[in-house]
Parts: sequence; structure tokens; C-alpha cells
Amino acid sequence: MRLAVLQFTHETVTFLPNDTTRDDFIYPGSPAAGAALLATDPKGYMGGFVQVAREYDGVELAGITSPLWPRTGTASGWITADAYAHFLGQMVAELRAQGPFDGVYLALHGAMAVRGVPRPEADIARQVRAAVGEGAILVGTFDLHGNEDQAFLDHADMAFAVKYFPHYDGHLQGQRAARMLVRAVRGDYRPAHRTLKVPILSPTVVQWTGAAPWSDLVQRALVWEAREPDVFVNVFFGFPWDDAPDGGMTVQAITNDDPVLADRVARDIADFAWRQRRSLLEATRIHAIADGVRLARAAVAEGAAPVVLADHSDRSGRATWLLREILRQDLARTLIATVASPEILAAAGALAAGDPFDAAVGGGGDPSAGDPVRITGTVLRVVEAPEPGVAGSGGGGGSWICVAFGTSNVLVLSPQLAQIVEPDELWRLGLEPVDFDVVAIKSRVHFRRGFDDSGYARTILLVEPPEPFLGTVRLDHLSYAQMRAADFFPYGDPPGPVPVDR
Repeated sequence: MRLAVLQFTHETVTFLPNDTTRDDFIYPGSPAAGAALLATDPKGYMGGFVQVAREYDGVELAGITSPLWPRTGTASGWITADAYAHFLGQMVAELRAQGPFDGVYLALHGAMAVRGVPRPEADIARQVRAAVGEGAILVGTFDLHGNEDQAFLDHADMAFAVKYFPHYDGHLQGQRAARMLVRAVRGDYRPAHRTLKVPILSPTVVQWTGAAPWSDLVQRALVWEAREPDVFVNVFFGFPWDDAPDGGMTVQAITNDDPVLADRVARDIADFAWRQRRSLLEATRIHAIADGVRLARAAVAEGAAPVVLADHSDRSGRATWLLREILRQDLARTLIATVASPEILAAAGALAAGDPFDAAVGGGGDPSAGDPVRITGTVLRVVEAPEPGVAGSGGGGGSWICVAFGTSNVLVLSPQLAQIVEPDELWRLGLEPVDFDVVAIKSRVHFRRGFDDSGYARTILLVEPPEPFLGTVRLDHLSYAQMRAADFFPYGDPPGPVPVDR
């Protein structure tokens, strides 16, 4: 059994002004092919797929040359038509040259946006299908933040999306993809699916699956998978910062040659989500930044530290609103990690620990980032990020600078958006947890993996600027072109879940 393996992933913020180019996907380690591709992301989708596929005798994996996450992470906009055509064209050519294949595994995301290509993941499946023929089985794995409808499954056979946010189950979904791909190739599984769109448009900050009602939605999907053999459920929460024609929530159910059951399961999950639509959007409290800083100070005074101030709205990494307010309210013993300042870091080679620091950091790029803020202090250290390439939400590659300023405060400057997920990422920079009462980060939900689920933070405050900037929870302020906010709850009065099977 010969299985081709390829990857093309990006979570695109189409409202950012900087396009994602061909060069952004090219850095040491990317593109990857053969054994190098198969060894990427060992704890994620790829690792799970490769592990299980290799448990079967007679299965050969062919790693097709694939770009990894771009070095810009999610802090970049539309993928250019040139970049998309170049890498996909290369993959398709290799599939034709190295075939035939019995199956193909596609490691995707679901919220990729390409100029001139309305549904990129579906287009990838279409072109791969044309290259390998109708007899091959195509399986994809996805982030739950995919903007998907039925189009991908018009060309592919199965899809498996993570269920948790933070995404704890990528390895599991990769394992499922391998197991079901082998079964389908052997004729033991004949996929039947049903897709329903649920017209709910939600900001990602409210989609935490660690608490009701999002946890209830996940549990309902898990119950269906537990009670009915060979049933798989995908709930795509949607990614509102990708202006896509298939935006909003989507439910997919996949069964073994039982379309009636697929329809029953999909409708049950979609109807449940629709009944809970208001509570889904109201479960998370967001503070204005000024209020959040004031509440952080009060929590420290009351002995409820460590405090996490999470600015969920910064999509570029350059935003200075929270830093500016920390300065204005003279918050002490605060670690701000990070503010993206590529211009300063480009000259980092001239700085060393102990040097005076006096520069305007962050800001610019787009109005949501605000203006640069001048910081005067002392360089604590200049460090190299742990990873040479960027995965997920970014943060790797290039030098980072730690600057001491104010009353026992430290500011960390990074080349691009760095979504700090684990406290250890900060302590590996040479910082000490006992030195800080407050940690201010740029994150929506992923930070809960290390700061909340671990019990580290005693107080968590989610904040955003009062203006409806790029990362706003007030999504009707975004200038969508491929969809309308008014077609979704809570910005309009849609009738409820609708089938999109074609």
C-alpha cells in the first residue's frame, strides 16, 4: 500500500496588510520532503498519522515536498497566488511523477486564504484528486478553526478536525486519519458524510472548550462517536479573521456507508449548537484594557497573583495598547511578552546585556497596532528563540530582546507575533517566575494550556482596546467582502442550520 503525505497549512488573517509570499515559506527546514517531512510535528497531526501508518505491514509512506508553516506564523495576510501556485504545483508534479498511490494524507488547517482561490483546501483536494485518480483515498486533518463547508469532501473522502481549544488532540486526529485511510483503501470503510452550516459567527477568544457551553458541544460530539461505531464528528468553530465564503460554524458527520445516520448525527450536533448560540457567545468576559490593568493591580494587592493579562485582540503582534496602559497606571513587577518589533531586532547584534535601551517599540503596520511606545531601560539579555522556524502561532526564529524598565518590569521584544502558551517559554529566556506578579501576553485561548489548566495563574483577565480594531469581538465592524456578518447570529436573524451538501 503506497500512501503519499503532504502538508500545506496557514491560518490567514486576511485583514492584515502584509501578504504571505513564497519566500515566507522558505527557511531552514522548509520546504520538507521524504523522511524530513514525516518527522515534522511529532506531537501533532503528522506525528500521529506517521505513527499509526507505520504500525501496518506493507504500508509505504512517500513524503511529498511541502512547505511548513510560514516564518510569519499567523501574523500575515493573504497568501499570494504565486506562492500557492508554486508550492501546490510542485506537490502535484511529484504526485504524478512518483505515483501511483493508493491513498493521500493531506495535513491542512482549514483557514488558509489565497488571493483568487475562494476555498483553498478544497482546491488542494481537487488538484490532488486529478493527480492521483479517482481510485485513491484522500484524507485530511484540520484545525477546528477551519472555514469549511462541503467543498473539500466533494473531492476528498474523509476529514478529521481537532475537538479541543487549546488543541490537545492533533496527534489523535492524525492517528485516526491513518487508521481510516488504511481501512478505506482495504475496502473496510466506505465513507458517507453529511455537512451542515450553523450560521454562528464567533470570535476565537470565546471558543475555549475548557468550560460550558463549548465543552458541552464537544462532549455531545464525543458521545456520538462513543455510542455509534465508525462515526466521526467534526465541529468547525470558524475563523472570523479569514474573510471566506465558507465562514462561520460547520458540522460534519462521517459514517461507514450509512448516510441516514450521518444526517441524524450532523443535525443533532448542529441543532444543539443553535439552541446554545447565545450562551456560546456570552460565556467569556472581556475587559477594556484600562479596566483589566486596574483589576490586575487589585488582584495583586489582594494576594491573587500571579495574574495573567491576555490581550486577545492583537493579530499582528505589534499592538502597544496594553503596554501603554501598563505604563500609564505604573503597574509594577510585570512581564510583557511580547511586542513584535522587527526593526529593532534587525539591529540586535549591536546590543548586549547591560547596555542602555532607549527606543520606540511596536506599533505601526495597521491601525489596530497603535503607535510605537518609547521604552527607556536596560538590556537584560539578547537571546535566540528556541526554534529556527515558526510553527503554529509564531514566535520562533531570530533574536529576542529582554529589556528591564520601570518598577521591576521586563519587556520581551520578538520579531513577530509570539503567542506564549507555556510559562516555561518565558523562563527559558533566563527570566525568573518569582520576579513577576503579572504576566501580560498576546493570546486568545492557547495560553490556557500552560497558565490555566496547570493552575499557574490565580487570576486571568482577558482584555482588548475599546475601539473595534482588527481582533475585535465586534465582528460586524470588519469589512468582509466574501461573506456578510448580517447572515450570521448575533449580527442578523438567520433561520438556523442548513445543509450544504451538493
